[in-house]
Amino acid sequence: MLSLILSLACSGAAGYIAGRLMGMRGLWYIYVALGLVGGLVGDLAFSLIGLKSISPIGNMIISIIGACIVVFLYRKLKK
Repeated sequence: MLSLILSLACSGAAGYIAGRLMGMRGLWYIYVALGLVGGLVGDLAFSLIGLKSISPIGNMIISIIGACIVVFLYRKLKK
């Protein structure tokens, strides 16, 4: 249970950071959702090119990059 809570917190933080990097303004739950999806996208994208993180900081960076991709796609679909 604690692992799930920590994972959600890290995903939310990754989504928040990605939203700020991409200049996005919105509600906190949008950041959490984008962080969750971004973590999955980042993990998938990096595993396709053969890279994998072994540290929590690496996982956070991968989640932020994935969330940036999701924010970019979100903006394109919202237009």
